[in-house]
Amino acid sequence: MDKRIITETIIALETAALDAWHNGNPTPYLELYSKDFTYFDPAHEKRLDGLDKIKELYESMRGKVKMDKFEIIDPVVQLTGTMAVLTYNLRSYSGETLWKENCTEVYRLEENNEWKIIHSHWSLTSPSVG
Repeated sequence: MDKRIITETIIALETAALDAWHNGNPTPYLELYSKDFTYFDPAHEKRLDGLDKIKELYESMRGKVKMDKFEIIDPVVQLTGTMAVLTYNLRSYSGETLWKENCTEVYRLEENNEWKIIHSHWSLTSPSVG
């Protein structure tokens, strides 16, 4: 297992999913999520459990998210066996509005040799400015 290659792969998967998400397309994220996926988000009081729940949420948002640009700040991938944890700060820009978030993604190497996200945790680092 080459740590550099795995790190680059996971950051590339996340970047591609974020790029689509910021253009209103949740499909790349949905394709990255495992069947037993769990999700924490500051907009929800409780954890969402299962791929069906996140699909329902994301489909309700399809086409509604539009950001001008985003930055992944200081990504770190920590590896052990078939698990990898990606953490980073995200800055998303829409006009004069800036969102700052913390992200933790827990990836698992599946039997088909694909990295899937089994847990995602988002939190705001500061209120929206603009």
